[in-house]
Amino acid sequence: MLFNSLHFVVFFLIVTPLYFILPHKFRWIMLLIASCYFYMTFIPIYILILIFTIIVDYFAGIWIEKSEGRERKFYLIISLVANIGVLAFFKYFNFLNENLTLLMSQFGLSNAVPYLKFILPVGLSFHTFQAMSYTIEVYRGNQAAERHFGIYSLYVMFYPQLVAGPIERPQNLLHQFYEKHPLTYENFSIGFKMILWGFFQKLVVADRLSIFVSAVYQNPGAYSSSMLLVAILFFAFQIYADFAGYSNIALGTARIMGFKLMTNFNTPFFSTSVTEYWRRWHISLNTWFSDYLFTPLMIANRDWGKAAVILALMVTFGLSGLWHGAGWTYIMYGLLHGVAVSYEFLTKKFRKKLSKAIPPIIYNNVSMLLVFTYVCLTWVFFRAQSWGDAIMVLKRLFAFQGKFFVFDNNLGVIIYSLMAIAILLVHDLSVHLNHGKSYFLYHKSAAVRMATYCFILVTIVLIGVFDGGQFIYFKF
Repeated sequence: MLFNSLHFVVFFLIVTPLYFILPHKFRWIMLLIASCYFYMTFIPIYILILIFTIIVDYFAGIWIEKSEGRERKFYLIISLVANIGVLAFFKYFNFLNENLTLLMSQFGLSNAVPYLKFILPVGLSFHTFQAMSYTIEVYRGNQAAERHFGIYSLYVMFYPQLVAGPIERPQNLLHQFYEKHPLTYENFSIGFKMILWGFFQKLVVADRLSIFVSAVYQNPGAYSSSMLLVAILFFAFQIYADFAGYSNIALGTARIMGFKLMTNFNTPFFSTSVTEYWRRWHISLNTWFSDYLFTPLMIANRDWGKAAVILALMVTFGLSGLWHGAGWTYIMYGLLHGVAVSYEFLTKKFRKKLSKAIPPIIYNNVSMLLVFTYVCLTWVFFRAQSWGDAIMVLKRLFAFQGKFFVFDNNLGVIIYSLMAIAILLVHDLSVHLNHGKSYFLYHKSAAVRMATYCFILVTIVLIGVFDGGQFIYFKF
């Protein structure tokens, strides 16, 4: 079920009031049933995958808590193998098989293993990582094993963040299912604002930009350098608005019911370093990799000094790229970010001295521009349909082919898109300067807030694209 669909609007208008009407002891049952229905509107049979991993992790958590020594680690390994095995089979089997075929062909051998044809279960990477965080936290002693099978199932399947995050930790979410959440003005107001802005990000910004971006990336060789530059710029805002839009709608729908999910984006395009960018972009995934991969790698190789940090960064970002998609372009995307963060780690002292030698307003704004430019270029590998297309886009971009400021018949689309980006940036700048809250949506004056609501709604109606399809991160 897509958030940007009439189906979801009806679903939300039924589930939310029902949640508050029901006695507290029955709410989890209703939410679990609603979440199952939400997921089964995609491909119903795939709910069996969730049921399998839920059963494995539920019992693994209890056995880990009851056991000691190697036995605890054994049960953790069972849980991780089950989760990673499901993810690897559905998401990476054909990718690994394709590369095996290529490798064997270099030695004159043929690969008899057939390619499998199936649709990737929606949001598989998200709920798999959330499930793994539960057993890891139980193993570390940071979370008590959940004895209530229904509540644990709801932790994995909670519909607002089931298919595209944020990737929650058990310490933040599990206890909330036991708490009574009355309908309050504060929760409704905050949730409404999140949902409203999320729909603006998706319908007005992301889906408007996707029209132009999709056309260019489908046939990049047919476009001039200026058009490729615009497409690269637009895609950065498209994927941000698409994913942040989903996250805001998810946080908003949960908040109205009283649930507080973790923030997934914090104005990332105002970052002055790539390291800072990753503290602001897809925060739940970044912290997941930091806690469960980067830190253990650092500890295991701490005797290596700086080399341990670089190794941990490159492995972490490489696998982060692979998490996004089964392809070498995704791996390259991750590695490029790993290189940038490694560079920033090695030059930290030099850059600190440089920042003191240059006026802050100049240093910060130049740094922001450089970071945004670098991030945009790495997105080429993320968005291109193949390795060849990515290289072609970059070659044609820097070859300055065609008349640079001629936009063919796309001027109207570009102007509309720039308008949408401008509104997005003004809002995010207000959030960036106003301690994390939108200056317009949280203004003290009711008149300003109402004017903002009306402006967003009118803009959605006039500029929004209502057939833009699913969210980008659903395929991950």
